Amino acid sequence: MIVRKLTRDWLAGYASANPSGETAELEILDSQGKLLRVAWEQVKWVCYVRELSIGDGSENPERLLRRRFSSRPRMTGLWLHMILGDGEELEGVAANDRSLVDGAGLLLTPPDTRSNTQRVFVPRGSIRELTVLAVIGPKSAAKSEDQVQPDLFATGQAEADDEEGLSRDSSIG
Repeated sequence: MIVRKLTRDWLAGYASANPSGETAELEILDSQGKLLRVAWEQVKWVCYVRELSIGDGSENPERLLRRRFSSRPRMTGLWLHMILGDGEELEGVAANDRSLVDGAGLLLTPPDTRSNTQRVFVPRGSIRELTVLAVIGPKSAAKSEDQVQPDLFATGQAEADDEEGLSRDSSIG
C-alpha cells in the first residue's frame, strides 16, 4: 500500500487491510521490515495497490491518474465526490452501508480500476467536503411476470388459422 501524507510525502509498505480510527496512528511495515507509525492527522489517503513502486523515485507511486469518472460508474454503491483538506478533488464509489456514517474513513473504488490503485481509504479528517452524486443500485437480473411481452396470437387461435389457411391453399387450382 501507498500512504500519501498531507505534506505530499509518501510511504510504501504493508498495513492492516481494514484501517480503523480506534488507534491514533497508522502502523506500516516498510520493505526493510521496519515498523513506521504515522498519525491519522497527517494522512491524506491510503492506496491499496497492485504493485509497490518503491525504488523508481516516482512522484506518483500510486499512479492514481484519473480522479474523476468520465461517465456514470457501473458498479453498485454511492458515487461520491470529495474535496480534501488540501483542495484536491477525488471521486469514487463507496459501499452503501453504515461505514459511511460510523467508520474511521471511507473506502472507495477509484475511477480507473485498471491502474495500480485498486482501493483508496480516505480518513475522515482529510475530507473537507463530501457530496453524494448518485446512488447506484444493482441491475435487476430477471423481469417480473407483468413486464414480459404478451404473445401476439393465442395458441388456440394460431392453430385454427393454420388449418383454415391449409384448406384455402388446397382449394386453389
